[in-house]
Amino acid sequence: MSMANITIFMPSMLALIGIPGLESVQCWIGIPFCVMYLTAVIGNSLLLIIIVSERSLHEPMYIFLGMLAVIDIALGTSIVPKMLGIFWFHIQEIYFDSCLFQMWLIHTFQIMESGILLAMALDRYVAICYPLRHTSIFTHQLITQIGAVVTLRAAILVAPCLVLIKCRFQFYHTTIISHSYCEHMAIVKLAAENVRVNKIYGLFVAFTVAGFDLTFIALSYIQIFITVFRLPQKEARLKAFNTCIAHICVFLQFYLLAFFSFFTHRFGSHIPPYIHILFASFYLLVPPFLNPLVYGAKTKQIHIHGVKMFCS
Repeated sequence: MSMANITIFMPSMLALIGIPGLESVQCWIGIPFCVMYLTAVIGNSLLLIIIVSERSLHEPMYIFLGMLAVIDIALGTSIVPKMLGIFWFHIQEIYFDSCLFQMWLIHTFQIMESGILLAMALDRYVAICYPLRHTSIFTHQLITQIGAVVTLRAAILVAPCLVLIKCRFQFYHTTIISHSYCEHMAIVKLAAENVRVNKIYGLFVAFTVAGFDLTFIALSYIQIFITVFRLPQKEARLKAFNTCIAHICVFLQFYLLAFFSFFTHRFGSHIPPYIHILFASFYLLVPPFLNPLVYGAKTKQIHIHGVKMFCS
């Protein structure tokens, strides 16, 4: 039997089935996802309004926080509307090229978020370890350049994933994606051809980004803790440490969810598919949902200006 008889040649449409095994309760699963998305959009939008409207917050730490808020809104918007269309209205079809574009957006925003977390860690490192040089080092020009580099790094690293899928694969086993959004490996698994190169490049991007960013984030916070614990006064130690609490919380929840999702996907062959997909979805939706809540509660200046804005 020829390949053409058992496979599909260059499909123009794909179908996302949502969460396999939980199709009967997807309408209910969509409710917490919708709540998290709306909270993320409203919370991050308020965070942006506060940062933009208050000139006293036009500092590196808050500018990076504003960048993170924009990424969180964009990441949630690239996933949730289509996901809710599947869960609530059974709109499963998606154009092949649209699916690739969604995949590129999702993974690009993920890498950008990791890059911004690294930039925030370096900013705290310079602010605490070299406070007198912080203003001269983290100028607005440098912040703009960091934002550009973070964006370009993400876009360039993810782009080959699209090219490898579009140019290498012509025949597919099926057009049905057992996922709630277009994810790299979920699309690659549809192919009826050798996918080894795609898998290797996907792992290369994941380990390169995580390895580089995690190494420098960890080194930054190690140096910060060493410097903080050497301060002679307890009040000074507490003040320095309080400026890092929100960053540490956001950093931990982002990477812990990322690693848990990654390892269950790669090595949890005995775990039901719906567990993989639920954790993958939570990994993408929980950080945008929690970030404005964490920074609003733990960052004194944002909390004060937020209360002032609502009272006025």
